[in-house]
Amino acid sequence: MSDIVTPPSTFAANARRWSVQLAQIAAIVGIVFIAKGALAEPFYVPSASMEPTLLIGDALLATKFPYGYSTASLPIHVSLPETGRVLAATPKRGDVVVFRWPGDRSQVWVKRVIGLPGDRIELRGGVVWINGVATTIKPDGLGAAEDDNGGSEPARRYVETLPDGVSHPIFKLFDNGRLDNTAEVTVPADHLFVMGDNRDNSADSRVPVRSGGVGLLPMDNLVGRVDAIVGSWDLGVRNQPVSNWLSGFRMARFFTAVN
Repeated sequence: MSDIVTPPSTFAANARRWSVQLAQIAAIVGIVFIAKGALAEPFYVPSASMEPTLLIGDALLATKFPYGYSTASLPIHVSLPETGRVLAATPKRGDVVVFRWPGDRSQVWVKRVIGLPGDRIELRGGVVWINGVATTIKPDGLGAAEDDNGGSEPARRYVETLPDGVSHPIFKLFDNGRLDNTAEVTVPADHLFVMGDNRDNSADSRVPVRSGGVGLLPMDNLVGRVDAIVGSWDLGVRNQPVSNWLSGFRMARFFTAVN
């Protein structure tokens, strides 16, 4: 009984076929990597700091080109020297932005832009003052602020209007919260003052990095602008039988714009 030997030409044909397939796979991976790095990238909301605008369990789509590109734009965290941004543009006041936390750039956070470079920002009694002008706050009923365990607590809902006319909802859990009164700060060049919409449950620019907050955010840390919610799942159903998990999908939030 003789062994079966594959002719050399067959080996060569198989090798070429495998090389073509590997090249195609590499091209697909490269296209996905470039698209995530240059166009848009999905992110997941794990905390309640941006409620009621963003809920725990929301899946976001952040577009990257509006603010230009830096090492923060890469879809994976890579420790590279900071070189500034290419095609840089300053966010608009009121934009919801995704950024790498200055305390650990492997972490990606989301907040709202309140102060731009040169702005003077101060809080008095929970009201934001920008360049000596108070934001307008109008009551908008009651809401429920989530917690990480799927529970909730009552929250007063307001509509805040910034001096340039941008309006968005906010939550207030307490009167005279610990971050309701702050000293005036001037936002340095190439930095932003960012805040969460859940004003009593957000470690943002009111809190220094050394204390677990954002401090004044360097614009080189920007990843992109949040334009849409592409999906949402209520994490509270995790404590229910698996048969109920499908009920956790918040279909009304799928493919909705973020303001």
